[in-house]
Amino acid sequence: MTDAQENAREARYEAFRADGGATRPEDERLPGPGGERVFAALPPAHGRGFARTWWGLAWLKALADSALDNAQVKQGRRHARAGAVGAVSVRPGRITAVVQDRDGTPYRCDVLLQELDAADWDRFLELVADRAGHIAALLDHDMPPHLVEDASAVGIELLPGIGDLEAECGCGAWDHCSHTAALCHQTARLLDEDPFVLLLMRGRGEQELLDDLQARTVSRAREAAEQLASTAPAVEPEAEGIPAAEAYAARGILPPLPAPPSAVDRPGTAPVLGGGTDPAPGVDVTALEFLMDATAAHARRLLTDALAPGHADSPPRTPLTCTQDAVRLAAAGPGPRIAGRLAAGSGRTAKALALAVRAWAYGGAPALAALEEEWAPEPTALARATAQLAAAWDEDEPPPRLRHGGNRWTVVGSDTQLRYGRDGRWWPYRKERGQWAPAGPAAEDPATALAALRGGSGVNREGSGSGETGVGAG
Repeated sequence: MTDAQENAREARYEAFRADGGATRPEDERLPGPGGERVFAALPPAHGRGFARTWWGLAWLKALADSALDNAQVKQGRRHARAGAVGAVSVRPGRITAVVQDRDGTPYRCDVLLQELDAADWDRFLELVADRAGHIAALLDHDMPPHLVEDASAVGIELLPGIGDLEAECGCGAWDHCSHTAALCHQTARLLDEDPFVLLLMRGRGEQELLDDLQARTVSRAREAAEQLASTAPAVEPEAEGIPAAEAYAARGILPPLPAPPSAVDRPGTAPVLGGGTDPAPGVDVTALEFLMDATAAHARRLLTDALAPGHADSPPRTPLTCTQDAVRLAAAGPGPRIAGRLAAGSGRTAKALALAVRAWAYGGAPALAALEEEWAPEPTALARATAQLAAAWDEDEPPPRLRHGGNRWTVVGSDTQLRYGRDGRWWPYRKERGQWAPAGPAAEDPATALAALRGGSGVNREGSGSGETGVGAG
């Protein structure tokens, strides 16, 4: 998210705290319990996916996991892509639309999703009200993963899972048919634009939900102020200050602030250590000169960042660990002797350090973590990753067969692999001389990351053996 977007989100949150949503335009005042929203039929979705957001992809994943016949899901996707889904009605526990079959016959379709009960809603609203970031995200029509994960931690599942999407259709099918599958694909497009559609299906409309959150937020602020007032020690009245006009008039006698430093085109040249005096025992002069050069280059980067527009509003960078900083230094290209010391000091072999430097060149610390860390994604993160894989390939392009382990998906029959980063990006890897090696920068889309590897090695799309999963659904 950019600084401008973060500032806009913060402004919306502050307005929400101040007036309880009175600044929202009238057309955003949406129904409460028992209300209904009706969305006009969407145009055909030629050349685009049905979901871009992670929660929209999770919705399609729930459809793929619930339907018994994958062929019906694919046919439903074709119906939706062709514009066969009419206006969609969304209300608590149910979505409804009329879908035309290939022969033009219209069928009324319903997809049911269980509503949250009053206790669940109370726990969810308490959770959201405790965190300004959750409220700000909802005001921005966003559903960040940590909001869903926090809700799941208190026993509230916002997103549907396996078997949660029940189907009813006028065609008489007892399971998901092509018509209800088309309705689900169209709903994914609605969810992309507004996650409150999902919350309405779970039982609460936007207007009532935000009004309830605002009341809880005001109540918390009042209680905090009362508690602070009751516990604050008595303070003697301060002496009367200087009038602002008088202080401002004295500005001419105050020393001026120094001018900001100017940008530096290139780092300075470090001095050569010498002069005829032998170094102290244990001092490696070559290594010390290298560190001086690296420090000058790093200082120039810090100054460039500090003078960049918006630097003051940017969050500070996470400091590097000693093992990460060893890779950063090795990436500067020291001689073999210094590289050997960096490898030994960071607990790596020379070969492992070379791989780490290669990863660093593709993306710094996150790329290094993808190389050296193997971890198991939490259920929500795993569902998000699986949904991205399911939606990554077009129906006209057969997806690869993948074998999953932890945060890694290996292409069966090929020396290629995708690694899922903690930031939700995908890193391409290729096996070289029996060892997995980084093969490119990260991509938001797994198909894009994998496509970067296809030039160097063929991808076997057939696949066989145990532990393999297809990723073409959704």
